[in-house]
Amino acid sequence: MNATIIDPLQGDFPEVIEEYLEHGIVKCVAFNRRGTLLAAGCSDGSCVIWDFETRGITKELGDSDNVAAITSVCWSKYGHCILVSAADKSLTLWDVVKGEKIARSTLQQTPLQARLDPGSATPSICLACPFSSAPMIVDLHTGTTTVLPLSLSDSGNGVAPQPRTKFSDGSAPFTPAAACFNNHGDLVYVGNSKGEILIIDHKTVKICGIVSIPGSAVVKNIVFSRNGQYLLTNSSDRTIRIYENLLPLKDALKSLNAANNEEDEKDEAEKLKAVGSKCLALFREFQDSITKVHWKAPCFSGDGEWVVGGAASKGEHKIYIWDRAGHLVKILEGPKEALIDLAWHPVHPIVLSVSLTGLVYIWAKDYTENWSAFAPDFKELEENEEYVEREDEFDLIPETEKVKDSGINEDEEVDIMAVEKDSTFSDSDVSHDEIRFLPADPCPDVPEQQDDRLVLSNSQLADGSLSLSPLSEEAGQNGHLSNHESSPFEDDMVGMRLKKKRKNPEKVLSSQADNVKKTPPK
Repeated sequence: MNATIIDPLQGDFPEVIEEYLEHGIVKCVAFNRRGTLLAAGCSDGSCVIWDFETRGITKELGDSDNVAAITSVCWSKYGHCILVSAADKSLTLWDVVKGEKIARSTLQQTPLQARLDPGSATPSICLACPFSSAPMIVDLHTGTTTVLPLSLSDSGNGVAPQPRTKFSDGSAPFTPAAACFNNHGDLVYVGNSKGEILIIDHKTVKICGIVSIPGSAVVKNIVFSRNGQYLLTNSSDRTIRIYENLLPLKDALKSLNAANNEEDEKDEAEKLKAVGSKCLALFREFQDSITKVHWKAPCFSGDGEWVVGGAASKGEHKIYIWDRAGHLVKILEGPKEALIDLAWHPVHPIVLSVSLTGLVYIWAKDYTENWSAFAPDFKELEENEEYVEREDEFDLIPETEKVKDSGINEDEEVDIMAVEKDSTFSDSDVSHDEIRFLPADPCPDVPEQQDDRLVLSNSQLADGSLSLSPLSEEAGQNGHLSNHESSPFEDDMVGMRLKKKRKNPEKVLSSQADNVKKTPPK
């Protein structure tokens, strides 16, 4: 919709459920960079791709090796590949166009989330966050893994960590850590269980800065905004925090190394915290001070102006929307189903929410008609009014008409060939090889087989010579006639045929009228 037609007083955030998508049991969703394609991971191990403009399925990725539930899906920068992590500890890279598997790696732990390197057009490096180990960098082609440090002691500097109580199986307790790339993929931001954000150069596996979170709460989610200017964290203290990124969007690693060289602190920890204060600055905090609810899958809107978070309550499907100033602007209430994932459209004010039952609800804006946007002199009426015309209103040449000079040169040529750069996608380089749409892959209809039990000839109906099955004849001889019971599968097939072979209502009425005429009077 054109921006000039939208009422500026209406916020650009979703308000109502427009429709829902259904294909098996969906566990997670992700948009491509343009928002034209939607990938969804299902519980049967398949990855379904929808054309979001037509809401039609264009591709289904999967094979016999992928049968475990999908935990996350991630698009490559230009949409050529999709990375899928599954509950069977696997990471699979798919070719979107061909529908073929490019690479597959198996980790020692189940990856809860996996993200491709956003700085590479042909990514082979991904960041995986396993369930019970530290985040790691995985080379999908070679299968090598590099574990990232979760604290200063893990990186080889400082004092050894305090011993912790072990589980009954002898393994050490571990809280899953959250991690994400920055927008150009040269840095990794890791949130640990100590309430710290570690800024790591993943190529050298070196901690370059540390940012302490107020209250030292465990970090459960961490994600950058689309433009890379803000960082969002979701902590166990039921608070969503927004940090402003003080590093330049490009060459952030170079600026970070320069900041490290400027600090002369003797203590390594104090030095890294001083560097971290130059990287991130706390901007806003969001929480529900009344219900104190935990948050699920918080994220930014496409333009970074809104923050959305789902309530992690059983039996509730609530979505909270704040503006960046910290004001709660909307609470969306859906069906009585728990929410497990959220995704905001990159361009439009549309939010997708995944329920525990596997449905994908599409929340869109409830647009109100504003006809005055088309004509400034248009006046909306609440009821009919008597109109009094002017004396010269319908004259061919009105005497009182005032011709206003619009100041537009009508002889000037209009350029219809040049393409203006869309500011929405200025965060990345434009590529002509980017995949925006996929050709539809229609499934051929299975030819219907006529059921002998349902197809009866007119002659048989007229003569009344219906042949009974041996079972029916035997039942008739015993004094009663019972219908042959079909299996549930046959009942479903019959029901499907009856639905598809629905008669024209006019023909049905005419046939009923003919039967009434033919009925002899009593």
